[in-house]
Amino acid sequence: MASAFGHAALVLGGHKLFSNKVMNRTVLCLGIASAVMPDLDVFFHHITGRSDFAYDYFGHRGITHSIFYAVLWALMLVAIFHRKAKHAFTLGIFYFLCSISHGILDAFTTGGDGIGFLLPFSTERYFAPFRVIKVSPIGIARFFSEWGVRVLKSEFFYIGIPSILLYLLGFLLNKKVYNKEDKNAI
Repeated sequence: MASAFGHAALVLGGHKLFSNKVMNRTVLCLGIASAVMPDLDVFFHHITGRSDFAYDYFGHRGITHSIFYAVLWALMLVAIFHRKAKHAFTLGIFYFLCSISHGILDAFTTGGDGIGFLLPFSTERYFAPFRVIKVSPIGIARFFSEWGVRVLKSEFFYIGIPSILLYLLGFLLNKKVYNKEDKNAI
C-alpha cells in the first residue's frame, strides 16, 4: 500500500482541479479521509480474530478498495454533508475520485496481492501495468524506519511531483477557466 501521506498528497493536489466555489476545508478534509480510509481494512483481521492480512473480500485491499465501495462512500458523504448543496453531484464525483484513488495508487505499489476493484462482483485482483511505488509497511513503528524513508522518497517522486503538477493545473483552471465562466454568467 502507499502511505497515508501519499494518499493525502494526491487529494491535496487534485482538489484544485475543482472550482474554488465547490471546495472548502470541510470538503478537502472529507476528501483526504476518503483517500486514507480504505486502509482501515487492515483492522478487519483484528475484528475477525484472524492473524494474517488475508487478501479476501474483507481482507486487505478488498471491498474498501473497490469501485462499489467508492460509489457507496461518495453517496453517503453527499447525503450526510451536502444533501441540499448546489454542487452535490460535483462533490460526489470528488469523493468518489478520492476514494478510488486509494486503490489505484496501491495498484502501483511493489507489494501485496493486487486490488479487488470489482468486489463484490468479482474476486479477481488487479495490478497496474508497472509497479514503481515502494510498498509502505503496515504499522506505525515499522513505518518510522529505513523502510519508511525509502517509501517516502518513492512517493515524493511518483505521487508528490504529479500532485504538485495537478495543483498547479488546478490553480490555472481556477484562475482562467472557472473565473471566466463566473464572469460570463453575470
